[in-house]
Amino acid sequence: MSRLKLGSHDANRSLVHTMLMFALPIMAVNLLQLLFNAADMIVVGRFEGSRALAAVGATGSLLNLIVNLFMGLSVGTSVIVAQDYGARRAEAIRQSVHTSIAVSLIGGALATVIGLVFCAPLLRWMGTPEEILGLSTLYMRILFVGMPASMVFNFGAAILRATGDSKRPMYFLTLSGAVNVVLNLFFVAVLRQGVAGVALATILSQYLAVILIMASLMKQEGVLRFSWQRLAINGVKLRQILRIGVPAGLQGVLFSISNVLVQSAVNSFGTTMVAANAASGNVESLVSTPMNAYYQAAVTFTGQSMGAEDYDRIDHIARISAALVFVTWLVLGGITLFFGRSLLAFYTADAAVIELGMRRMKVMMAAYFTCGIMNVFPGLTRAMGYSVLPMLSTLVGACLMRIVWLATVFRWYPTELVLFSVYPVTWALAGLGQVASFFYARSQVRRRAFLVEAHTEIG
Repeated sequence: MSRLKLGSHDANRSLVHTMLMFALPIMAVNLLQLLFNAADMIVVGRFEGSRALAAVGATGSLLNLIVNLFMGLSVGTSVIVAQDYGARRAEAIRQSVHTSIAVSLIGGALATVIGLVFCAPLLRWMGTPEEILGLSTLYMRILFVGMPASMVFNFGAAILRATGDSKRPMYFLTLSGAVNVVLNLFFVAVLRQGVAGVALATILSQYLAVILIMASLMKQEGVLRFSWQRLAINGVKLRQILRIGVPAGLQGVLFSISNVLVQSAVNSFGTTMVAANAASGNVESLVSTPMNAYYQAAVTFTGQSMGAEDYDRIDHIARISAALVFVTWLVLGGITLFFGRSLLAFYTADAAVIELGMRRMKVMMAAYFTCGIMNVFPGLTRAMGYSVLPMLSTLVGACLMRIVWLATVFRWYPTELVLFSVYPVTWALAGLGQVASFFYARSQVRRRAFLVEAHTEIG
């Protein structure tokens, strides 16, 4: 049924090593992004106070809601390029590269327009406290000016990672992130621009990153080389990317809608809770960051295995991904809890904010393994060509159940503990759905391969 059998201990060990070597640069990129984002919040929290920290933190779920549909398309790019790369289809890769960059430019422009028009009414609808509403709106509007750069960078990085190059995106983000930190301090500590300074530093660093990655693609040798003369949307490639990317983007949108509703519930507790929720969520990202790297590795390696018709390898990728998630949860989750108060103290000196942040963190870390499974397994399923199933699992297990939880359990018992518990409960439900989706997709892929092989032998 498959060309290669990787069932031996040595083969498994080799695959673990290969996946880790691929994931580590992505993990480093994600960690750097986290640290640079943390620097935004630390600088504004320390120099401008808890009110400014809350203003920045209140925008996160809404930002994700608007951009996730377009960002999901980059998952389609990663899967299609990986499959073409695994099958050694040179012209198809060239078409995917140029179609992807064209889509990212259009998507970035659309996201900018949508964000500028709708961010203020949406923040108001979420019940953002009046004392931070103006600052939150200003912060979001400046960030959306940088959305085209963010989109193009993510698509360019997806192209490189799909072929196994996860190092160059890391180098580019390292440089742009360092510039972001320096500009943060300059705009906020020196010029006293507050949240506007933090947002401006962010978009300037994003444009630096996109210049670097586009220059790299233009100098690239072989099928990945980008040329402005060839910039066009290939209809076949667009449909392939959309088939994978739109469900992935819709999943992100649906997930973000549920988070917006949770953020609205957080807002109802006041500015101190908003600041604590933002700071704690940022610290917890130390654990979620590696999960995203495992997701990227799962997409790339599974996509290449599909292109090479090496279906046995996908089972090993799934087992390795689950093991990496579990170990990461034990190690980093424990470290995060142990040093939680010290980490939160970087963001604010407000004891009330730190105390509330620790309450949230204890609830989250108790079940973060399920969050990792929920996030990583969709990568395996999408890379096999099944993108609707993960979306439905997230829709029912996470989004719908969060709405139900807020409308029933939280309404009956409107406490902080009940509010924070919505996350681990829905992670577990969505995670079960994602694992079931993977096994269904796996069975269908093997069934098709068996039928093709049987037909070939008969013919």
